[in-house]
Amino acid sequence: MPYAENRGQRIHYEVAGDGPLVVLQHGFLMNEASWRECGFVDGLTDRFMVATVDSLGHGESDKPEDPNRYRIEERAGDIVAVIDALGADRAHVMGYSMGGWMSCGVAQHYPERLASLVIGGWDCVDGMAAAIGSTRIEFDAFLDMAKEAAPELTEWVTGALAKALDPCYVQLYDTEGSERAVLDLDVPVLLWNGMEDPYHEPMLDFARRHGFQYLATEGDHIAAKMNGAPQVLPTLRRFLSGA
Repeated sequence: MPYAENRGQRIHYEVAGDGPLVVLQHGFLMNEASWRECGFVDGLTDRFMVATVDSLGHGESDKPEDPNRYRIEERAGDIVAVIDALGADRAHVMGYSMGGWMSCGVAQHYPERLASLVIGGWDCVDGMAAAIGSTRIEFDAFLDMAKEAAPELTEWVTGALAKALDPCYVQLYDTEGSERAVLDLDVPVLLWNGMEDPYHEPMLDFARRHGFQYLATEGDHIAAKMNGAPQVLPTLRRFLSGA
Protein backbone atom coordinates (compact mmCIF):
# COMPACT_ATOMS: atom_id res chain seq x y z
CA MET A 1 0.00 0.00 0.00
CA PRO A 2 1.80 3.17 -1.15
CA TYR A 3 2.13 6.22 1.09
CA ALA A 4 3.61 9.67 0.67
CA GLU A 5 4.77 11.51 3.78
CA ASN A 6 4.29 15.19 4.52
CA ARG A 7 5.02 16.98 7.84
CA GLY A 8 5.16 13.64 9.62
CA GLN A 9 1.79 12.42 8.32
CA ARG A 10 1.26 9.43 6.01
CA ILE A 11 -0.91 10.07 2.97
CA HIS A 12 -2.22 6.96 1.27
CA TYR A 13 -2.68 6.89 -2.50
CA GLU A 14 -3.23 4.40 -5.29
CA VAL A 15 -1.96 4.73 -8.84
CA ALA A 16 -2.96 3.19 -12.16
CA GLY A 17 -2.21 3.77 -15.83
CA ASP A 18 0.67 5.43 -17.63
CA GLY A 19 1.15 8.89 -19.10
CA PRO A 20 0.86 12.45 -17.78
CA LEU A 21 -0.03 12.47 -14.09
CA VAL A 22 -3.59 13.22 -13.00
CA VAL A 23 -4.26 13.50 -9.25
CA LEU A 24 -7.84 12.99 -8.08
CA GLN A 25 -8.74 14.31 -4.63
CA HIS A 26 -12.05 13.28 -3.06
CA GLY A 27 -14.51 15.20 -0.91
CA PHE A 28 -15.30 15.25 2.80
CA LEU A 29 -16.37 11.85 4.22
CA MET A 30 -15.36 10.04 1.01
CA ASN A 31 -12.11 8.26 0.13
CA GLU A 32 -9.81 7.63 -2.80
CA ALA A 33 -11.68 4.46 -3.79
CA SER A 34 -14.76 6.53 -4.61
CA TRP A 35 -13.11 7.69 -7.83
CA ARG A 36 -12.73 4.10 -9.01
CA GLU A 37 -16.24 3.19 -7.90
CA CYS A 38 -17.61 6.11 -9.93
CA GLY A 39 -15.72 5.10 -13.08
CA PHE A 40 -13.32 8.03 -13.30
CA VAL A 41 -10.14 5.96 -13.01
CA ASP A 42 -11.08 3.46 -15.72
CA GLY A 43 -12.12 6.37 -17.91
CA LEU A 44 -8.65 7.96 -17.80
CA THR A 45 -6.00 5.27 -17.44
CA ASP A 46 -5.73 4.50 -21.14
CA ARG A 47 -4.04 7.88 -21.58
CA PHE A 48 -2.95 9.08 -18.15
CA MET A 49 -1.32 7.94 -14.94
CA VAL A 50 -4.06 8.44 -12.34
CA ALA A 51 -3.32 8.84 -8.64
CA THR A 52 -6.26 8.76 -6.24
CA VAL A 53 -5.46 10.17 -2.81
CA ASP A 54 -6.93 9.52 0.64
CA SER A 55 -7.18 12.90 2.30
CA LEU A 56 -5.76 13.31 5.79
CA GLY A 57 -8.42 12.10 8.23
CA HIS A 58 -9.95 9.77 5.64
CA GLY A 59 -9.44 6.29 4.24
CA GLU A 60 -6.02 4.78 4.94
CA SER A 61 -4.27 8.10 5.56
CA ASP A 62 -3.33 9.24 9.06
CA LYS A 63 -6.03 10.79 11.23
CA PRO A 64 -4.47 13.31 13.62
CA GLU A 65 -6.64 15.35 15.97
CA ASP A 66 -4.41 18.44 15.83
CA PRO A 67 -6.34 21.23 14.02
CA ASN A 68 -3.09 22.66 12.62
CA ARG A 69 -2.56 19.52 10.54
CA TYR A 70 -5.68 20.37 8.50
CA ARG A 71 -4.78 23.90 7.43
CA ILE A 72 -5.07 24.59 3.72
CA GLU A 73 -1.34 25.03 3.08
CA GLU A 74 -0.54 21.71 4.73
CA ARG A 75 -3.37 19.89 2.95
CA ALA A 76 -2.16 21.26 -0.38
CA GLY A 77 1.29 20.01 0.58
CA ASP A 78 -0.16 16.51 0.97
CA ILE A 79 -1.14 16.55 -2.72
CA VAL A 80 2.29 17.81 -3.69
CA ALA A 81 3.89 15.06 -1.59
CA VAL A 82 2.06 12.51 -3.75
CA ILE A 83 3.24 14.27 -6.91
CA ASP A 84 6.79 14.12 -5.55
CA ALA A 85 6.45 10.44 -4.61
CA LEU A 86 5.52 9.66 -8.21
CA GLY A 87 8.52 11.58 -9.55
CA ALA A 88 6.54 14.22 -11.45
CA ASP A 89 7.36 17.91 -11.74
CA ARG A 90 3.74 18.87 -12.37
CA ALA A 91 0.34 17.23 -12.38
CA HIS A 92 -3.20 17.81 -13.54
CA VAL A 93 -5.03 18.18 -10.22
CA MET A 94 -8.76 17.55 -9.97
CA GLY A 95 -10.58 17.93 -6.68
CA TYR A 96 -14.22 17.54 -5.77
CA SER A 97 -15.94 19.31 -2.84
CA MET A 98 -13.33 19.33 -0.04
CA GLY A 99 -10.93 18.14 -2.74
CA GLY A 100 -11.80 21.26 -4.71
CA TRP A 101 -10.87 23.32 -1.65
CA MET A 102 -7.57 21.45 -1.41
CA SER A 103 -6.94 21.95 -5.13
CA CYS A 104 -7.42 25.69 -4.67
CA GLY A 105 -4.78 25.38 -1.96
CA VAL A 106 -2.36 23.91 -4.48
CA ALA A 107 -3.11 26.87 -6.76
CA GLN A 108 -2.40 29.24 -3.88
CA HIS A 109 0.72 27.67 -2.39
CA TYR A 110 2.22 25.48 -5.15
CA PRO A 111 1.04 26.91 -8.51
CA GLU A 112 4.26 25.82 -10.22
CA ARG A 113 3.29 22.17 -9.62
CA LEU A 114 0.09 22.40 -11.66
CA ALA A 115 -0.29 21.38 -15.30
CA SER A 116 -4.00 22.20 -15.08
CA LEU A 117 -6.68 22.56 -12.42
CA VAL A 118 -10.20 21.10 -12.23
CA ILE A 119 -12.41 22.33 -9.38
CA GLY A 120 -15.58 20.31 -8.93
CA GLY A 121 -18.37 20.70 -6.40
CA TRP A 122 -16.84 23.79 -4.80
CA ASP A 123 -17.12 27.57 -4.82
CA CYS A 124 -13.59 28.94 -5.03
CA VAL A 125 -14.80 32.41 -4.04
CA ASP A 126 -17.15 31.92 -1.07
CA GLY A 127 -16.57 28.26 -0.23
CA MET A 128 -19.17 26.59 1.96
CA ALA A 129 -20.97 29.87 2.53
CA ALA A 130 -22.28 29.64 -1.04
CA ALA A 131 -24.12 26.45 -0.07
CA ILE A 132 -25.11 26.89 3.57
CA GLY A 133 -25.08 30.65 4.12
CA SER A 134 -22.81 32.87 6.16
CA THR A 135 -23.70 31.31 9.53
CA ARG A 136 -21.34 28.48 10.31
CA ILE A 137 -22.80 25.09 11.11
CA GLU A 138 -21.01 23.23 13.88
CA PHE A 139 -19.52 19.88 12.96
CA ASP A 140 -21.92 17.81 15.05
CA ALA A 141 -24.90 19.44 13.35
CA PHE A 142 -23.30 19.00 9.93
CA LEU A 143 -22.61 15.33 10.63
CA ASP A 144 -26.22 14.79 11.70
CA MET A 145 -27.41 16.31 8.42
CA ALA A 146 -24.93 14.18 6.45
CA LYS A 147 -26.10 11.02 8.21
CA GLU A 148 -29.66 11.79 7.20
CA ALA A 149 -28.88 12.82 3.63
CA ALA A 150 -26.20 10.21 2.81
CA PRO A 151 -25.97 7.51 5.49
CA GLU A 152 -23.71 5.39 3.30
CA LEU A 153 -21.02 8.09 3.50
CA THR A 154 -21.09 8.43 7.27
CA GLU A 155 -21.40 4.90 8.63
CA TRP A 156 -17.62 4.71 9.11
CA VAL A 157 -17.52 7.82 11.32
CA THR A 158 -17.24 6.54 14.88
CA GLY A 159 -16.68 8.69 17.95
CA ALA A 160 -12.90 8.35 17.76
CA LEU A 161 -12.72 9.20 14.06
CA ALA A 162 -15.01 12.17 14.55
CA LYS A 163 -12.30 13.78 16.67
CA ALA A 164 -10.12 14.00 13.56
CA LEU A 165 -12.92 15.00 11.20
CA ASP A 166 -14.06 17.91 13.38
CA PRO A 167 -10.90 20.03 12.82
CA CYS A 168 -10.82 18.86 9.19
CA TYR A 169 -14.34 20.24 8.71
CA VAL A 170 -13.63 23.50 10.54
CA GLN A 171 -10.71 24.34 8.27
CA LEU A 172 -12.94 24.13 5.18
CA TYR A 173 -14.26 27.58 6.04
CA ASP A 174 -10.86 29.11 5.28
CA THR A 175 -11.07 30.42 1.71
CA GLU A 176 -8.83 33.47 2.12
CA GLY A 177 -6.75 33.97 -1.03
CA SER A 178 -8.46 31.17 -2.94
CA GLU A 179 -10.17 33.32 -5.58
CA ARG A 180 -7.04 35.34 -6.30
CA ALA A 181 -4.93 32.19 -6.57
CA VAL A 182 -7.24 30.68 -9.20
CA LEU A 183 -7.41 33.93 -11.17
CA ASP A 184 -3.61 34.26 -11.18
CA LEU A 185 -2.96 30.77 -12.58
CA ASP A 186 -1.30 30.51 -15.98
CA VAL A 187 -2.58 26.96 -16.61
CA PRO A 188 -5.99 25.85 -17.93
CA VAL A 189 -8.83 25.79 -15.39
CA LEU A 190 -12.07 23.81 -15.63
CA LEU A 191 -14.96 24.32 -13.19
CA TRP A 192 -17.59 21.59 -12.77
CA ASN A 193 -20.80 21.41 -10.74
CA GLY A 194 -24.09 19.56 -10.71
CA MET A 195 -26.98 21.68 -11.91
CA GLU A 196 -28.81 21.11 -8.60
CA ASP A 197 -25.76 21.94 -6.50
CA PRO A 198 -25.88 25.34 -4.72
CA TYR A 199 -22.39 25.98 -6.12
CA HIS A 200 -23.61 25.75 -9.71
CA GLU A 201 -24.99 29.25 -10.30
CA PRO A 202 -22.22 31.26 -8.57
CA MET A 203 -19.49 29.25 -10.28
CA LEU A 204 -21.18 29.47 -13.66
CA ASP A 205 -21.23 33.25 -13.26
CA PHE A 206 -17.60 33.23 -12.08
CA ALA A 207 -16.54 31.17 -15.10
CA ARG A 208 -18.35 33.46 -17.52
CA ARG A 209 -16.85 36.60 -16.01
CA HIS A 210 -13.30 35.28 -16.11
CA GLY A 211 -13.31 33.12 -19.22
CA PHE A 212 -12.90 29.73 -17.55
CA GLN A 213 -14.25 26.52 -19.01
CA TYR A 214 -17.38 25.34 -17.21
CA LEU A 215 -19.11 21.98 -17.13
CA ALA A 216 -22.63 21.50 -15.73
CA THR A 217 -23.87 17.96 -15.21
CA GLU A 218 -27.04 16.44 -13.84
CA GLY A 219 -27.61 16.00 -10.14
CA ASP A 220 -27.05 17.59 -6.76
CA HIS A 221 -23.76 17.85 -4.88
CA ILE A 222 -23.40 14.12 -4.23
CA ALA A 223 -25.06 12.70 -7.35
CA ALA A 224 -23.00 14.90 -9.67
CA LYS A 225 -19.88 12.99 -8.66
CA MET A 226 -21.29 9.57 -7.89
CA ASN A 227 -23.22 9.35 -11.18
CA GLY A 228 -21.38 11.93 -13.23
CA ALA A 229 -18.53 10.06 -14.93
CA PRO A 230 -20.39 9.38 -18.22
CA GLN A 231 -21.15 13.10 -18.57
CA VAL A 232 -17.84 14.39 -17.25
CA LEU A 233 -15.26 12.13 -18.88
CA PRO A 234 -15.59 13.24 -22.53
CA THR A 235 -15.07 16.89 -21.57
CA LEU A 236 -12.43 16.03 -18.98
CA ARG A 237 -10.39 13.94 -21.39
CA ARG A 238 -10.40 16.73 -23.99
CA PHE A 239 -9.48 19.28 -21.35
CA LEU A 240 -6.57 17.25 -19.96
CA SER A 241 -5.28 16.34 -23.40
CA GLY A 242 -5.23 20.00 -24.45
CA ALA A 243 -3.67 21.33 -21.28
